Amino acid sequence: MKYFLDSAKIDEIREAYDTFGIDGVTTNPNHIMNSGKPFLTVLSELSDFAAEKGLTGWDKFPISVEINPHLDNADEMVAMGCKIAAMCPNFVIKIPCTQAGIAAARRLEQKGVRTNLTLVFSASQALIAAKNKSLFVSPFIGWKESSGEECSAYIQDIVDIYKNYGFYGETQIICAAVRTGKQFVDCAVSGADIVTAGLQVFKDSFYHPFTDYGLGKFCAAWDKTVTE
Repeated sequence: MKYFLDSAKIDEIREAYDTFGIDGVTTNPNHIMNSGKPFLTVLSELSDFAAEKGLTGWDKFPISVEINPHLDNADEMVAMGCKIAAMCPNFVIKIPCTQAGIAAARRLEQKGVRTNLTLVFSASQALIAAKNKSLFVSPFIGWKESSGEECSAYIQDIVDIYKNYGFYGETQIICAAVRTGKQFVDCAVSGADIVTAGLQVFKDSFYHPFTDYGLGKFCAAWDKTVTE
């Protein structure tokens, strides 16, 4: 399973790449806003990072960039998607799972512009992403579980449907809005291709108090051991 970082902050991306070996980045308008930088500045930084690491191309290090969420016309979505994609070969265009968005994603893929169908909250929505050959589909986890829904079966259904019809691996499943280590595990057990989460979520998922407890015992033993 691949790890993507959900962020638009270049310092977080560098830390996550150097520490956890992330395989890609997902952004959205909220992340861009939280970076405190203009949209085009963030895109330039993301492009420069991929080039610096020798990871040019969406096949090596995909960076999902969302179009203007106000757009509700497929022609305008396609035009903006093409414009963003032309800025960097790593950019994958995030399109919302609306009727206009589905049409736009289909047309972009036909043009050779890779897409990520986002804001997906059901298996039926995920199915259309695969039929239209999007590179990624982003079923959301955290938001659904925050509202009381259990998501293991939801992700498993998407994986099973994709396997039934030969979509598995062609349209990669990004479990989005992942907030806990337990959700990481659930997605991995289900067979999802990717999880994307914020930097702090990654850090929390690797923490366990018994690791600290054991390290403390070993340090104490080391200090009492004669080394020569």
